[in-house]
Amino acid sequence: MAKYINRIKVVLAEQHKTNLWLARELGKDPATVSKWCTNTAQPSLETLHDIAECLHIDVRTLLNPNDSAIASEPELNYGE
Repeated sequence: MAKYINRIKVVLAEQHKTNLWLARELGKDPATVSKWCTNTAQPSLETLHDIAECLHIDVRTLLNPNDSAIASEPELNYGE
């Protein structure tokens, strides 16, 4: 079973951007970015941060939460 750790491909599609665009922005090999988008390989945390900056999003948007993280995350009650 494949583990889809990151959402880079999804976010690029939402912003109508391509793997090639991201590779150029980061100065990375397009094959490397392709591996990130297919979850065959994962970028370093520093690179993930750089990707988020290029896309003008919070870095957490690029990650798929796992079920245990969701279950153990406390509920936040703002303004109550």
